[in-house]
Amino acid sequence: MSRTSRKSRILVLGGGGVTGIAWELGILAGLRDAGVDLTDADTVVGTSAGSVVGTQITSGTPLETLYARQLRSAEGEVTAKLPLSMLARWIWALTTERDLRRARARIGRLGHAHSVSSLEERRRTISARLPTTEWPDADLWITAVDAHTGERRVFDRGSGVPLVDAVMASCAVPGVWPPALVNGRPHIDGGLHSSCNADLAAGYERVVVLSPTTRTAGPLPSAADDLARIDARTTLITPDDPAQSQMGRNPLDPAFRAAAARAGRAQAPAIAKSVAETWTGD
Repeated sequence: MSRTSRKSRILVLGGGGVTGIAWELGILAGLRDAGVDLTDADTVVGTSAGSVVGTQITSGTPLETLYARQLRSAEGEVTAKLPLSMLARWIWALTTERDLRRARARIGRLGHAHSVSSLEERRRTISARLPTTEWPDADLWITAVDAHTGERRVFDRGSGVPLVDAVMASCAVPGVWPPALVNGRPHIDGGLHSSCNADLAAGYERVVVLSPTTRTAGPLPSAADDLARIDARTTLITPDDPAQSQMGRNPLDPAFRAAAARAGRAQAPAIAKSVAETWTGD
C-alpha cells in the first residue's frame, strides 16, 4: 500500500474505549448538523476505538443511525477496566526501555499473561459493533502493534487481513483483552504506538484528528506530538471540559456511553467554524 502520493483530506480517529467511540460519533454527527461532513475524507485512519468508528462511518450506514445506537441502554453489558497495576507496568516498560519497540513487546507479553477474556468472546463483541465484516470501498487504515516485535502494523483492504481481525487487533488493550491473532501472530492495541497514529497523515494537505484522550502512557507520542511534525493544515479535537465530565473516568464503562455521545454532539457547534476552515477553507 502506497502512502507517498499527496492527497487532500484525511480523518484520524484515536483510541478511547467505548466512551471514545460514542464521543467521536457525537462530534461527527454534530459537525454534520453544522454543515461540516468529515466522513467524506479521502482516507480514514482508525486506532483502537477509532478503528470501530472508522469501520462504521465507511460502511454506508447513515451517521444518524450510528449515533442513535450509542444512546441505547447499557443494561446487561459488561464493564471492563484496565487495572492500575497493569498501567503501572506499561509505564515501567515504556520508561525503562530505550527502544520503544522492545517496550511494546514487553507490554504485549503482559497482555497475553493477564487478559481476562477469550478471543471468541472478543470476536463476538467486536463483530456486534461493526455494521459489516467486509472492508469498505473507502480508503480505511486500521493500526495495531505486533506483540512480538513491538512494530506498528497498518491494515487496509489490500492487506489480506479480515476486517474483524484488524479491528480486534487494534482494540486489544493489553491486560484487558487478549492479543488478537493476525496471520497467526499476536497483535495488541494500536494506541501502544501512539494515541492516534496521526503521523500517518504526513503527505495530506488537510488533517482533522479526533482524540478522545488527552494523556498518553509514558513517552508515547500524543496526537499533538504527531501533528507538530506534519506540514499540513490541521485541527485537533479533544473533549472539552463538559464532555470530559460526562465521559467518566473509565473509558471502558458502557454506562457513560450515551452521555459521551450527547456531549460530543453538544461540543461540535463551538468548533465547527475552525474545523470547516481546515477541511474546506481556502
